[in-house]
Amino acid sequence: MTESLTRTELLLIERPSRAVVDVGADELVEAAALLLSSGFRLALVAGHDDDDATLRIVYLFVGGPPDQRFELHVRISRLEPRIASLAHLSFPAGRFERELRDLFGIEPVGHPQPRPLVLHQHWPAAWHPMRKDAETQPPMNPDAKPYPFVAVEGPGIYEIPVGPVHAGVIEPGHFRFWVVGETIVKMKARLWFTHKGVERLFEGRDLESALHLSERISGDSAVGHSLAFCMAVEEALGIAVAPRTAELRAILLELERLYNHVADVGALCNDAGFGLANAHALTLRERLLRLNEQVTGHRLARGGVQYGGAVLRSLPTLNDLREIGQRFHEIVNLARSNTIVMDRFTGTGVLSATQAREIGVLGVAARASGLARDARYSHPFVQSPDTFMMACADAGDVLARFQVRCDEVDASLDMLADYVSRTGALSVVSFEHTGESTHHGTGIVEGWRGAVVHRVEFDAAATLSRVKIVDPSFLTWPALAVALADTIVPDFPLVNKSFNLSYAGNDL
Repeated sequence: MTESLTRTELLLIERPSRAVVDVGADELVEAAALLLSSGFRLALVAGHDDDDATLRIVYLFVGGPPDQRFELHVRISRLEPRIASLAHLSFPAGRFERELRDLFGIEPVGHPQPRPLVLHQHWPAAWHPMRKDAETQPPMNPDAKPYPFVAVEGPGIYEIPVGPVHAGVIEPGHFRFWVVGETIVKMKARLWFTHKGVERLFEGRDLESALHLSERISGDSAVGHSLAFCMAVEEALGIAVAPRTAELRAILLELERLYNHVADVGALCNDAGFGLANAHALTLRERLLRLNEQVTGHRLARGGVQYGGAVLRSLPTLNDLREIGQRFHEIVNLARSNTIVMDRFTGTGVLSATQAREIGVLGVAARASGLARDARYSHPFVQSPDTFMMACADAGDVLARFQVRCDEVDASLDMLADYVSRTGALSVVSFEHTGESTHHGTGIVEGWRGAVVHRVEFDAAATLSRVKIVDPSFLTWPALAVALADTIVPDFPLVNKSFNLSYAGNDL
């Protein structure tokens, strides 16, 4: 149901679980300010190229518990693609607006720093690849000037460039440090060296190939992204999901959380010079990847999430979970008994609650800074065990992010023990329709890095016309630079690993 702006405040009083409001461009700031002041967060901004005369922008605000999703739709002229900036109200809004400017050519009026974000300086300035009339990729600009880093000047300050090409197999990212001695005064991260046009790749796809694409957005988050995508499609097409389906999906999601958190705990120890703990963590990670293969047929659990259901080959046993828990606690105790490791973790890379809130940080990084942000709590798709408690800390340092991961491993093991004890089928796929097809839908899932959000739209022919993806890394990357202020250069790998954000999920 679509409401006018005059109904916005009434809808907030009524608090429906879903609401869509068409607003005029001149009413956007007032409506957004009302939602933000009412406790909603801006989760997504999506541009849409609807027709020859109009562009549309969708702003998704979410809150909970209980789960609430409030969309503002704004239509603007294609000939004058301008919209009032919300950057003064929300830091995430400013980044979404820069993305809109690059991909759709929509100018955010009043934005304090309307610099390119996604497209680097070699891309032609007038080419906006998400426009339907955009030509195929034009030639790059060979005479582009260097990126205009904001210079930091003063006695003894020098620059250290790192990347974009790194040792190992990680994707490219450039980090520019301004340093006095070993102390980091400022760090600037540049990403999108491998912008892949993933959202455009979804357009016009059949559902089967679209599901396969969603699993490959960010390899270590195959379940998180495919589940968010499936849930968005199911809401758009009015597909009902059985309670057993939700339980099976939750099993896959927690298994994905487990192997990633275990790997991060080991990698953090490794970056503090304690390779022994990392070696044990890597063997346990391999055990978990093999468990994924037993459960789904794939080490990254691809293929387990299906439209309207989930398909598993087996379930982890309680003995499996006890063994994994025992081995993990041995690794954690090993790390905690090492005073050098604990000293390196404590007080390093601090991100305060205020900073995390203003930036819009999600996931482990948010909870380690004292913010209670977890989609399993605010946007649940399954009934969690009564014993589930959100893992939080408040120091905001590397140790806090380490501790939250440790607590979440314990919570995931407890949840898995509960889910695998519930009786039911291993494979549930249903295309029963609720009769509430809206041709658009959203999926929100607490992936291991934080809330993954997908929004889909279908055209009149039931073909995917738009998919907007927000990996939690997009919102959390700016926090890394803030946490690095006043740390030392040798601590950069440690602080970076404590966030462990995705390049692939960001560089869509």
